[in-house]
This record gives sequence, structure tokens and C-alpha cells, in this order.
Amino acid sequence: MLYWAVVCLVIAIVAGVLGFGGIAGTAAGFAKILFFIFLVLLVVSLLANALRGRGPKI
Repeated sequence: MLYWAVVCLVIAIVAGVLGFGGIAGTAAGFAKILFFIFLVLLVVSLLANALRGRGPKI
């Protein structure tokens, strides 16, 4: 999912440089949504790992 957020960000930057305002805004909005979804999943994953209480396998 982080890959798609980065792809949308690159599309937004390229579209913004070329002057396509609508496309850039849409791609940037989509990238923001994917970024925040990824961030929430990261926090949930870290909390689940911390609450599980097991150490790393060595």
C-alpha cells in the first residue's frame, strides 16, 4: 500500500509540474488517503506486537 501512495505522489508531482491541476489534486488526495491508511495500519501492528508480549525469535 505504501508503494501505491508513493506512485500517486509521483503522479501528483509530475502533473503539478506540467500544469494539470485537477489530476494533480486528485492524485495528491489519493496519496494522502493511502498514506494515512498505511500509518494507521503501522500503529495497529506495533501495538499488537507490543501487547502480544513475546520477544523476537533468535
